Amino acid sequence: MQARAATGALLLVCAVFAAALVPTQDANAQRATESAATSAVASAVTPAGTHAGTHAGTHAATRTSVPWSTGEYLEYDVKFNSITAGLGRIQVIGLDTVRGRTAWKLQFALTGGIPFYRVSDSYFSWIDTATLSSLRFVQQLSEGNYHPTRIFEIFPERGIFQQNGKPEQKSVAQPLDDASFFFFIRTIPLEVGKSYEFNRYFNPEGNPVIVRVLRKERIRVPAGTFDAIVIQPIIRTKGIFSQDGMAELWLSDDPRHMLLQMKSKFSFVTLGLFLKKSTLPPLGPESGR
Repeated sequence: MQARAATGALLLVCAVFAAALVPTQDANAQRATESAATSAVASAVTPAGTHAGTHAGTHAATRTSVPWSTGEYLEYDVKFNSITAGLGRIQVIGLDTVRGRTAWKLQFALTGGIPFYRVSDSYFSWIDTATLSSLRFVQQLSEGNYHPTRIFEIFPERGIFQQNGKPEQKSVAQPLDDASFFFFIRTIPLEVGKSYEFNRYFNPEGNPVIVRVLRKERIRVPAGTFDAIVIQPIIRTKGIFSQDGMAELWLSDDPRHMLLQMKSKFSFVTLGLFLKKSTLPPLGPESGR
């Protein structure tokens, strides 16, 4: 169980928000909805290229400027203590359309694990290009014998969300999910010594989210040497992002604010994520530049 908790926590650090905050289902409800979710997710995660050519220009005049573009790809070594145990990936798949709104389609993924316990998790997020609000969030998890699929349809204009077709639940203004929250943080100034508080997680039970900007320093990762800004995310949880937690993330000290490195102490394990390679297409009109 501790191996599973440590592995799951690592991906949540990458996403900067804990998926554990999402309301869980009992075992019978999980089995009842999982089959429907699995069939629905196939269409939800269809590559954005099937839509991008048609809708790439939609709402371009009101598109919010962002420090990423289609094709951005970041790959990481995942380490437990000093042992390489997997591969992490963050990528911008491209522009897509959700309920007639142009959206960035983003993906976080983790593969690896330890002997007798393998992990292959993917998180997909669609965020409105104008408001940077979440429209849809999909979790496809495979952790040992645990294989849930969850689809969250998020309706910012109505202030509600719906999981796997179940009854609607109250959300917040300008909602963000686990993955989009991390991309949103890349858009803020991140001044050393300041703390930023947000009440934007789509499930209100997880708010507020606090981001402390600790310091600047120069670091070396497998991808090279970078100037970095070090931040500490804090959420309402007893886990690695708690008030007493020791999770820190290093973002590049440049306009992109891409994730360079993560370190966190979790129980008896030190978790690490280290950038090994990147593809960074130019920022242009698509990115609101």
